[in-house]
Amino acid sequence: MFKVILAITLCYLAAASYVAAQWGTVNKPFSVNSLWNSRPVNPILSGVTVPTSIYFPAIQAGAYSTGVFIASATDQPMTIYGPSATVGIQNVDIGGSVTSMVIPRWPANTVPATGSDGHCEIFDPIAKVIHSFWQLKNVTGVWRATLYGWAALDGTGWGDPAHYYQGARAVGIVSSAGIIRKHEVDDGDIMYRHALALSLTYNALANGSNTYVFPATSADSDAATTNSGAIPEGSLLMLPSSFNVSKLTTQKLRKVAETLKTYGARVVDRNYGTPYAIYVEIGANYSLHPPGGWSNTAASELQTIRAALRPLVSASSWLNGDGQPVTFTQNQNLLSMRGPWTLQSGDALGVFDTYKQAVVFPSKSARVTQTNSNGTGFAKLKWAKPIAGQSYNLTAITTGGGQLRLSFNLDCNNSTKVINSGALNNGQSFVFTWPASNCWHTLYAISGLNQASTVSASLIKV
Repeated sequence: MFKVILAITLCYLAAASYVAAQWGTVNKPFSVNSLWNSRPVNPILSGVTVPTSIYFPAIQAGAYSTGVFIASATDQPMTIYGPSATVGIQNVDIGGSVTSMVIPRWPANTVPATGSDGHCEIFDPIAKVIHSFWQLKNVTGVWRATLYGWAALDGTGWGDPAHYYQGARAVGIVSSAGIIRKHEVDDGDIMYRHALALSLTYNALANGSNTYVFPATSADSDAATTNSGAIPEGSLLMLPSSFNVSKLTTQKLRKVAETLKTYGARVVDRNYGTPYAIYVEIGANYSLHPPGGWSNTAASELQTIRAALRPLVSASSWLNGDGQPVTFTQNQNLLSMRGPWTLQSGDALGVFDTYKQAVVFPSKSARVTQTNSNGTGFAKLKWAKPIAGQSYNLTAITTGGGQLRLSFNLDCNNSTKVINSGALNNGQSFVFTWPASNCWHTLYAISGLNQASTVSASLIKV
């Protein structure tokens, strides 16, 4: 009896320790209300299953997982270049690429994953930013990467319609989101206190127009034509409450299974030939198999989990990381300020700052007005994009006297038929109905006077 009480006490203390840690930190990323840290109540699961494929399922910290490196105040800046002298680093959020970029604090022990994806994440607790790289390499002392994104360490851990591509996963998030971290593997808890990150292969993932669902904001670029399954990326896979964890003899799998019954695992990427792969932080000393060997028992129990996994259809409610009720909405900001911009008046264009999600102007003695008429700022997600006939609230978010304006010319032959917000100062709003058609539309960013200024906006359905 004493052993039973002691075991229960240790599990309780481990869980309490996790809850007591501060949300949005390097060991406990994202907010208390993040979907990563929340769990469904009374989940209802679909009948869709994860099929077998070429290989066994896997839970591992291998070449295709992610390393996490923590920046400190004493770390020096590092310049990262594109993959070659003629190709820049792609940054989807700015709508293009840059020749190079500077990361203000670069840990000296940074090592990217050795697989072709070359995932690597820098957690900067000072700026509260996660820097996410794809195909990061050190080439003769020069750091090079193919793609870069970032997410707020204390944010949701998912993209939004405006900032929809935040990292190197196919679903548009940082590759460290949801992974089993080093400090969690042997923490004494009965489960991981967050949803796990999981990839599926082609015969499980959905194709056509259903390649991703909320909260995912993207999918693999060829998913619509190359996938042949029924599960969209972004889905939450869970084990049913009836799943008997005690029948699993592999201890590490019991902890995973308890997590899958409570929090589930989000489908964040695609792999080749593995029915499902759950990601573990590189260097976590995590393996289900003996060193250099193979466990038939672990392999069989991974298949047992596979056969029982089901996508979540609905839940009666959700509880956040502190066990409090929480709700989630798809009604999020639909407007980015990424440009490209054209100078209408003034001496020089303001620049889109991805970290501020705003156009930034230095101090100006005369206002600068710049325009974007190509629609790149409006969200185009499957679950979040402007709908004709729907009312929207446009709100200016500016500093330093900056202003925002949006106009629609509704008739190419009649310039008087317009929707025009006029110049909005910080906090001012304009409610309008999204037109069924228009000849053109123009977004304006207008600088302040005699001081630095920024211009951003929020466009929300009402």
